[in-house]
Amino acid sequence: MLHVVHHPAYVSPATAGSSFRFDKYGLVMEALTMAAAPFTIHEPAPMPRPWIEAVHDPAYVDQVATMTVPRDKERRIGFPVTERVMRRSMLSPGGTWLAARLAMRHGYAANAAGGSHHALADTGAGYCVFNDLAIAANRLIAEGEARRILILDLDVHQGDGTAVLTGGRDDIFTLSIHAESNFPVRKARSSLDIGLRDGTGDDAYMDALMRVLPPVLDDFRPDLILYQAGVDPHADDRLGRLALSDEGLDRRDRRVMRAARSRGIPLASTMGGGYGADRMAIARRHADCMIRLADEAGLLLESPG
Repeated sequence: MLHVVHHPAYVSPATAGSSFRFDKYGLVMEALTMAAAPFTIHEPAPMPRPWIEAVHDPAYVDQVATMTVPRDKERRIGFPVTERVMRRSMLSPGGTWLAARLAMRHGYAANAAGGSHHALADTGAGYCVFNDLAIAANRLIAEGEARRILILDLDVHQGDGTAVLTGGRDDIFTLSIHAESNFPVRKARSSLDIGLRDGTGDDAYMDALMRVLPPVLDDFRPDLILYQAGVDPHADDRLGRLALSDEGLDRRDRRVMRAARSRGIPLASTMGGGYGADRMAIARRHADCMIRLADEAGLLLESPG
């Protein structure tokens, strides 16, 4: 049984003046239903403001909560912070935290949103308002649910915000494998960065991933992996450049889960990037990612209940 964290408020219309659309979060749930894989939905609660403020500047959190984000910050985010955007921004970190808690119980769970890895302490950026990965990791460690957490970021874009927000901590390791020439232009410093050339392709990508992931898992020994499972490395993605095929994404996700499962490490995934005109094709890539991760985790052999 695939455990998926989803809330109806994850879906909202595009905001005025922005090309970013939130409909893929609903389409992903449709794609999961059409795939006929057994799944159950867990609904998150909004992340309490003190938990968000433990990572983000309280003044910025208040700007989001009161929908008074300055225009320069909204331009950096990529859309205005309306009431519906504010609500989903509070829910998404709660979803990643809940997915992590479910993963510790079942081995794997997915947040059908999240992966907002560009958000910084006092501003959002790159379609990201709050950094759910950093917030969830910080909270789980503060609660004593985990001592060490690996944030594995395989989105095509570097997880610059996550790197900055967790920099200097010895209990959170950030590993980002991304397109070196892609956004952001100015890269941050993760615990380990692997910048790849445009058009890398399946085999070279897998070589890079498997050269670094096993040693990080064995040396850092995380209690949990938060997996930024962006599908934008795909060859057909509008913002991606790494030229991975469907098979390449499949190999990537399965090898990640096998590496985690063989070491007894629970894994929670977030959706991350995926862009293009064919919204359903993108939704299917996200849904397929969740299904194969659950398959490799052995969860699809479970009966509903």
